[in-house]
Amino acid sequence: MSDADGGSYTLVVDLAADATLSAGALGEHRLPTGAYAYTGSALGSGGFSRVDRHRRTARGDHDVRHWHVDYLLGHPAARIDRVVRSRGVDVECAVARQLPDGPIDGFGASDCDCPSHLADGGGDDAGADPDRGDARNALAERTLAAHEAAVAESDDPDATVDVVAGSGE
Repeated sequence: MSDADGGSYTLVVDLAADATLSAGALGEHRLPTGAYAYTGSALGSGGFSRVDRHRRTARGDHDVRHWHVDYLLGHPAARIDRVVRSRGVDVECAVARQLPDGPIDGFGASDCDCPSHLADGGGDDAGADPDRGDARNALAERTLAAHEAAVAESDDPDATVDVVAGSGE
C-alpha cells in the first residue's frame, strides 16, 4: 500500500505556548499550551500527501490557510509530534468520536455531524509544563487505540494502522 492510497489520519500536535487562532469562519479562539489531536481524511488522489502539506505548514514552509487545521499548524508554537494513520479505510469520524472533546466546536467537521475533529489532550494553562510530554504521549496512545478500534470495526482485512514521525524534518 502506498501513501497515495490514503485513508484517515490523526495529527498529534504539541502546542508549546498559549495561542490565539483566527480559524476562518469559526472565528477567533484561544488555545492553552498542551496536547491536541486533529483527525482528518486523506482519501483523494494524493492520499497521505496531505499530511506532508500539514508538515510544511507546521514548519512555516507553506502559508496558505485552506482548512481549519492550517490555522493551528501555522502558529509558531505548534509542532506535529506524530501521525497515526489508518491506511486504506475511511474511519475519520469514528476516530474523532473516540477522542476527548474539542476546544472549538465544528473544527475540521464542516462536512459531517461530529462536534469537532480537534481533540483536547490537556496540558498546562499557565505555560511550560514538564508533564506536557506525558499528556501528549497519553493522547497519542488514546489516538492509536481509537484508530485500531475503528479499523477493527470496519471489517476491512486490508486496512492497517501505523504511526509515523510528525515533523517530517
